[in-house]
Formats: sequence, C-alpha cells, structure tokens
Amino acid sequence: MDTRFNKRLGDIFITKPRRSEIAPITFNVNERRINARTFSSPLILVGVFLALILVGAFLLSAPFAHHEQGWGDPILSIFTATSAVTVTGLIVVDTATYWTSNGQVIILLLMFVGGLGFMTLAAFLLAVLGQRVSMAQRLLIRESLGSENMGGIQRLSVTIVAAAISIQVIGFLALFARFLFSESPGEAAWQALFHSVSGFNNAGFVILNHSDGLHAFREDFVVLSIIGWLIILGSLSFWVVVDLVSKDSIRKFSLVSKIVLSTTIVLIITGTLFFLFAESNNPKTIGDLPLSAQIGVSIFEGVSGRTAGFSTIDYGYARPATDVFMSLLMFIGGATGSVAGGIKVTTFFIIVLSIVAIIRERAHVTAFGREISPVTVRRSYAVTLICLAFIFLCTLCLALTNSHVLIRDLAFESVSAFGTVGLSTGATGELNGLGHMIVAITMFIGRVGPIIVGLRMVPNREASPYRYATEPVTIG
Repeated sequence: MDTRFNKRLGDIFITKPRRSEIAPITFNVNERRINARTFSSPLILVGVFLALILVGAFLLSAPFAHHEQGWGDPILSIFTATSAVTVTGLIVVDTATYWTSNGQVIILLLMFVGGLGFMTLAAFLLAVLGQRVSMAQRLLIRESLGSENMGGIQRLSVTIVAAAISIQVIGFLALFARFLFSESPGEAAWQALFHSVSGFNNAGFVILNHSDGLHAFREDFVVLSIIGWLIILGSLSFWVVVDLVSKDSIRKFSLVSKIVLSTTIVLIITGTLFFLFAESNNPKTIGDLPLSAQIGVSIFEGVSGRTAGFSTIDYGYARPATDVFMSLLMFIGGATGSVAGGIKVTTFFIIVLSIVAIIRERAHVTAFGREISPVTVRRSYAVTLICLAFIFLCTLCLALTNSHVLIRDLAFESVSAFGTVGLSTGATGELNGLGHMIVAITMFIGRVGPIIVGLRMVPNREASPYRYATEPVTIG
C-alpha cells in the first residue's frame, strides 16, 4: 500500500503534464500581466489629467465663466482647458476680455494644478490611491521627477509642493508691489497672483488691463525681470534649484544640474543675441524701441520663448529666421522634472556631445569628468526622433484640414503646442474646429507623452538569451 501510494505521489511530481492541462495556468499569468500594464501609473496619470481637462472645460462652458450668452462653445472650452492644464498658453480668444473673473479663476486653478501635478502627481498619486509602488513605477516616478532616489516619495512630493508655492508667493509679492503703482490694491493683488502662477508654471496666460497685453510692458524692466525669473526657476526643476540654494560651489553640483545650468545659460544667451540681431531693424517688432529696450525685450524673449510663451511682440510680424530659431528653442524646452516641455535640455546636451564624440572617434560620451551611459544616449536619440515624428504628424494634419493657413505658421504652432510653450504667429485663431482639436491633442501629448515614452524605455523583462550575428550596414 505504501509502495503504491509513493508511486502515485511520484507520478504527480514527475509526470509531465499535457499542453491542455497547463493552458489555463498560462492564460491566468498573462491576464495578470495585462491588468498590471493596463492600470500602471502612466495610464492613471493620463486618465486623471483627461478628467481634469473635461471638468475644466465644463466649468469654462458654464454661463458664469464667459461674457457670451448661455453655454459656451465646447471646442473653445476644451482647447482653453487643455492649454491651461498642460501649461501651454495657446489661446483662441483673449483671456482678459472673453472670460469673466470666474473664468479666469478657473484658468488659474487649472494652471496651478497642472503645473504642480506634472512635477508631483506621479510621485504621490499611487500613495493616495493606496496602491503598492512597484519597481517599474518607482523608475517611472524617478524619470518624471528627475530624481536619483527610489524612496521617500511622499516626503519628496511635499517638499516640491512647498518649494513651488514659496517661489510663487515671492513672485506674487514682487508683482503686487509693482502693480500697486498703476492699479487698485484689489486689482493689483489679482493681477500679481494670476501672473505669478502663470509665470512660474511657464503657462503664458495674460490678463493685464491693456489692449496690447504684455506688449505695453516692453520698456518695463521690473515686470519683465520678475516674470523672467519666475520662468527660469520653473523651468530649471526642483533638483537644480536645490543645488543652487544648498551648495556653495559649482563643483559640488550634480551632473544633471551642471548640464541643465550650462545648457540653459547658453540657450538664453544664444536666443537673446539671435533675436536682437534678427529683429533690431524690424519696426513691426522692436525696431522702433531704444537700444536699452531692445536688449531688454531680447533677453525676455530669449527666456520666455524657450518654455513659457509670454511675448512682448507679435510673432506674426517677426522675421522668418526668428520663427525658425525660436522653433528650435521651443523644441529643446527646459529641464527634466520641471514644468517646461520639449525634449529637455539634458537630451539636447547629450545628443550634441554624442555627435562630437562620433566626429572625434571617441568610444564614450563624457561631460564634466563623468561618462554618460550608452543607454542614456540611445534614449536621448529615441525621444528626439519620436518628438520630431509627432510634430511632423501634427503639422501634416493641420495642413490637410486648414489649407488656407501658411505651412510656416502651422509648423510654428505645432512645435509650440508640442513643446507646451504657447508662442503663436496668430495661426491658432485662424484654425477651424478640427484644427483646434488637433492642437489640443498635440498639447496633451506634448505633456504626458514623454512620461509614457520613459516608461516604455524601462526594461520590464529579462534580456534575450541570444543575439544575432553582426553585419555591417553602410550609412551616410
């Protein structure tokens, strides 16, 4: 009896099961993997921000949010809500005159939540929902925030929120002191609050009590300086600001901080000099201003035109060369983990260094005495090519649906929307409803797309046990 029992027990562990017997087990494992992917944090983020846009659009459509009779145009409301949540700043109607005070408050809240959300929501959303943070999700959070650490997510998010609010409060106080000279205390406080939030979050929305908007402040160096510094701080990322505040020597900065600061300074200086050179003799932009004002406007455009979209000129009258160069700056954007869009300055820096290394026939890419991993270099090229492809697709769709607009203007709007910058040659107002929806989708993809691409580049499976044979391929 014992022998027969042991034999049967051995058959249970030794006998190889048939395919039909293991099929249900294999199906269940795959089903669990699919569910884990389906409800991973990037899709949660996409859903949350889509919901935020829809709620904002509903509120903006309400009669109390605008000066039109009855409920507003839903496409206009969706476009404006998307522009505010993605902190882009592209508009179809004038923010100061079309929207009521209630509508402007809604836009302010959407900018505030959108700016803070993209810096912090990926960090504490899972904790709020009570979900376990997996290793892949930790990698995603680290990628979206530009962090080097895997732990302390809640503490990190609280610190980032506190720092962001503190900077915006300082900006509010500075602008309030300036606007008191020209506005009543209540109006000065509202203007200062709105533009402080819009400036730090690189949103580009303006509600100034002037028909020309920020154009009326082209010679007001105080206002331009305050907004300019808010833009810079918002586009540097939390980690770079921490290094600037806590470390007394540049040598102690992290490699990312060194790359971000050096590239940002070079881009601002280059943008300023090019703008001044191209537009100084253009009377429709800055040619009629004194030299000091021309330099001030050029510096501001070099700062804002890269990430924020505040503008003191009408880019519809700018030189074609200016539009092309500003498109490059918008495509590059700001720092990883900041409110700015674009491919990010670190990506651009790594691509330039890798090209230099190839030309010099060097096997490794190095910067500031550190080697950059080949994986990071490959990811930089992948992100750049994906972004270029999507901008081309957006421009193509706009050209098919809005053939009455010049292709130059459509390309400029596409780069501005995808980079969540907000500069415009005026083409946005000329687009039809379908064109507005294409631009709105582009703004949304420009903000959440890099997070999703970052997740897809995180290895989630073991390396293949084999490799194919190598064969040379001619290029160039």
